[in-house]
Amino acid sequence: MKKHGLKSQIVKLFKSYTQSKHKLPRYPNLIKNLTINQPNYVWGADITYIRLTNGFVYLAAVIDFYTKKIRGWRLSKRLDASLTTEALNKALVNNPKPEYHHSDQAVQYCDYEYAKILKENEIQISMSDKGNPYQNNITESFFKTLKYNEVYLNEYESFEEAQSNIENFIEIVYHKKRLHSSLGYVPPEEFEQNYLQQQKNKLILTNCSKNQLVECPRIDF
Repeated sequence: MKKHGLKSQIVKLFKSYTQSKHKLPRYPNLIKNLTINQPNYVWGADITYIRLTNGFVYLAAVIDFYTKKIRGWRLSKRLDASLTTEALNKALVNNPKPEYHHSDQAVQYCDYEYAKILKENEIQISMSDKGNPYQNNITESFFKTLKYNEVYLNEYESFEEAQSNIENFIEIVYHKKRLHSSLGYVPPEEFEQNYLQQQKNKLILTNCSKNQLVECPRIDF
């Protein structure tokens, strides 16, 4: 490696960039022993920073814990409550609402307005135990993938450049091309479509079995 000028990538230990020392309401971890076996059952949410050549911007993302798809995201120059609420609202507009929403105990997720949106949509609020970010490991894994495959390979000159590159990575590369071992080595979008098709096929077979007069199509799983 020295001969060819190669350097190893150093895996950094987790470091929180959100404020957790606050007096806002906190919630218990409801998904610790939960079996997640369908889309839009548990969503996870978190925030990370993105370095620009002249500063930082912040990315809030909402991810489906089953399919690994990003349900909603927002990039902002400010680390405030609107960052997370806008990412959440985007997720709710474009997808069926989940049963559970899981995050860490950062002030942006304990915020009254954020919790109000979840409660109005009858979504149960779950949070990692204090000082244990690895209970939100699926979201952390996405951020690691984003940074090592996109952010660390580029030097963003502006907010607009970061926004464009990250959008392309999430919507094209991550959703449609990147293979996930936990999904049987298919991209998140393909995994979700396969799941939905299988559920549709099962429903057809169930309806056929209830009505023997209907000619049932042959379905290959």
